[in-house]
Amino acid sequence: MATTAAAKKPSTASARKSPARAPARAKREKDACDLLDADHKAVKALFKEYESLTESRSRSTARKRQLADQICKELTVHATIEEEIFYPAVRKAIKDNGLMNEATVEHASAKDLIAQIKGMDTGDDLFDAKVTVLGEYIDHHVKEERAEMFTKARASKLDLVGMAGQLKQRKDELMAQEEHKAATPAAKLSVAA
Repeated sequence: MATTAAAKKPSTASARKSPARAPARAKREKDACDLLDADHKAVKALFKEYESLTESRSRSTARKRQLADQICKELTVHATIEEEIFYPAVRKAIKDNGLMNEATVEHASAKDLIAQIKGMDTGDDLFDAKVTVLGEYIDHHVKEERAEMFTKARASKLDLVGMAGQLKQRKDELMAQEEHKAATPAAKLSVAA
C-alpha cells in the first residue's frame, strides 16, 4: 500500500507543476470597456486623494483646486467619448433604452456639478461637499456601467476592441484641447470679454 501511495504522489505533483498540460485560458485583448474602466479607476484615485487632502490639517487650497480641476477635466473628456462613441453603439446593440437613458441622466447630473465646481472658489462653503457628491455620483454610475452596461456590451456583437482605438484617439484629441485651454487662460479671458 505504501508503494501505491508513493507511486501516485509523483504523478500528482508533476501534474500540479506542469501548467502546460492544463488548457490555457486565452488572454482577451483590451477593449472599449477596459479603456473606460481604466478612466474610472484613475478618477477614483483622484477622488481619494482629494478626500485625504480635505481630512488633513494642511488643507492646501492650491492642491485642492488642482485636483478638482483634474477630476473635472478627466470626467468631461470621459463623458464626451462615452456620449459620442460608446453609448450610441451600445444603445443600438443591447436595445436597453432604460439603462442607456439612466446613464445619460447621470452624465447630465455630473456635468451640472462639474460646471458648479469649476465656477467656485476652493474657499466656498460648499466646494468640498460638491466634489464629494460628484465622487458619489460617479461611484454609483461606474458600478452600473460595470455590472450592467459593460456586461451587456461584451455579450453583444459589438467590436469593442476596434472601438477602444476610436475611444483612445478621441480621448487624446479632447485631452489635447483641454491642455491647450488650460495653457492659454489669457485667450479665454479675451474671448469672454
